[in-house]
Amino acid sequence: MVSEHFKRKLTAILSADVQGFSRLMEDDEAATVRTLTACREMIGNIIKKRRGRVVDSPGDNLLAEFASVVDAVQCAVEIQEKLKASNAELPDHRRMAFRIGINLGDVIVEQERIYGDGVNIAARIEGLSKGGGICISGTVHEHVKNKLALGYDFLGEYQVKNISEPVRVHRVRMESGVEESENVSDQTEALKLPEKPSIAVLPFVNLSQDPQQEYFSDGITEGIITSISKVGDLFVIARTSSFKYKGRAVDVQQVGRELGVRYVMEGSIQRSGERIRITAQLVDTKTEHHLWAERYDRDLKDIFAVQDEITMKIITAMQVKLTEGEQARISAKGTKNLESYEKYLQGIQYIRRFNLEGNVLARQMLEEAIALDAEYAMAYGLLGWTHLMDVWLGWSKSPPTSIEQVYKLAQKALTLDDTLAESHNLLGRIYLLKRQYEKAIAEAELVIASEPNAAFGIFLLAETLMYAGRSGEAILLFKKAFRLDPFPPSHLFHGLGASYLLTGQYNEVIAACRKAIRLSPDSLFAHIILAAAYGSADRDEEALAEIAEVHRINPQFSLEFLAKTWPYKNKADVEKYVAPLRKAGLK
Repeated sequence: MVSEHFKRKLTAILSADVQGFSRLMEDDEAATVRTLTACREMIGNIIKKRRGRVVDSPGDNLLAEFASVVDAVQCAVEIQEKLKASNAELPDHRRMAFRIGINLGDVIVEQERIYGDGVNIAARIEGLSKGGGICISGTVHEHVKNKLALGYDFLGEYQVKNISEPVRVHRVRMESGVEESENVSDQTEALKLPEKPSIAVLPFVNLSQDPQQEYFSDGITEGIITSISKVGDLFVIARTSSFKYKGRAVDVQQVGRELGVRYVMEGSIQRSGERIRITAQLVDTKTEHHLWAERYDRDLKDIFAVQDEITMKIITAMQVKLTEGEQARISAKGTKNLESYEKYLQGIQYIRRFNLEGNVLARQMLEEAIALDAEYAMAYGLLGWTHLMDVWLGWSKSPPTSIEQVYKLAQKALTLDDTLAESHNLLGRIYLLKRQYEKAIAEAELVIASEPNAAFGIFLLAETLMYAGRSGEAILLFKKAFRLDPFPPSHLFHGLGASYLLTGQYNEVIAACRKAIRLSPDSLFAHIILAAAYGSADRDEEALAEIAEVHRINPQFSLEFLAKTWPYKNKADVEKYVAPLRKAGLK
């Protein structure tokens, strides 16, 4: 056994940097350095007063540590208040806005330096903050939420770079009003209940002794969501939003208000050897009355039958009648090979890392799943997505070859099961890349027909219409997708932003893309669309700052690449990007 020769400790880490620092330096280096020096001295004095220690301060960055998370948060608030006062004395274009992120984590200590995931997470959280704002991790929030006279907005769980597990993030709302509250969701009013019976299926809690079984409980939850999403007379919240509550103590009335649903389903899964115990309950969010509750003790091989039974119990309890087509679609098809199913579920977890390593591992799992069951349609479809990820994220050595591979895998999946909404979604994306717009629209409509509550199907149709020159229709569909997914992924926001750009609604573009970037700071598409909007609105300095972000994320990105690869049908739509981006300095 190898022993560790370094020291570890638990500490509160504060990470800060200047928003738009490159633009400030380009505009006036000497003035920027003078302002930064003054700010750094002031910040250092506040940190010392609050019993903290500056660990490092390269460039415009600053890293500090505190023995107390309360001290760290109070220090951050004081820093932002003092900076706000000092910025008021400067011209708008010379103001220096710091972003601050705070995390509580285990670190490695080497002399005066600290290292480790605790530090990295603080830096990633900082990137989620706006200039003049403070974001904190879930661990920090737990320690300070009842100790300080501050408000907090839960922003959601974020998959941040080089960190395997999602990070829970809260924004600090200061009494002094340093930063205005801004909902991450696109909803600006309380969500009204749909006319149809509405439900959110929350992530089943993994009660197994092995935490590695998390993928299994998540997979069962997603299977149930998929099954009931096929029922046209139900309104079902998307997986993305339901899983925002994973790992949280849930108040069903609060969930009902936040998601705009009448019913919530929750439960737990405990796996032991070849046996499985599942508890499930359906709760009315208005009265907290339990409409139905059940416990299942079964052999593991019966898992698909149990999933079907739970699905039917939900539908019955909500007094919904199925059509013949829905009865045929909702049963949990897939594989009778349990090992193949588990590899498929592991593949889902790996692909959602959205990095090269995760994509490689997902492909390996799915190829093994298919080797165990050559008729497993869902595995072929998900394998196709790994090849499409290679194209989207620039990992493919031959994009045309990868696209053809995706096409073959989607066709194979649909040959085995033509009701698979995800595979129609995959095929629709290939048609879109090939600029076969009518075929892409037809596939999107097949997704919606087979799974009416699938937000991803509505998103595909909206995006296809946008690329085909029908942005007005696309905007309405994007908004419909938001209702099914009130806490949506970033691509839904930048898709809406792109549609607004093509219709000349620049303020709406900016609002949507800022939300996309808050969810995913390294979203290349969101930064490009935002830069084009700023350029079109003659907000040149902000356009320059966004171009700098584009170059940071992808130094090779060019206008030529955009024109060739973004599948717009009309040249006039491409020019709505090219002209303002060229004006902002992108070549």
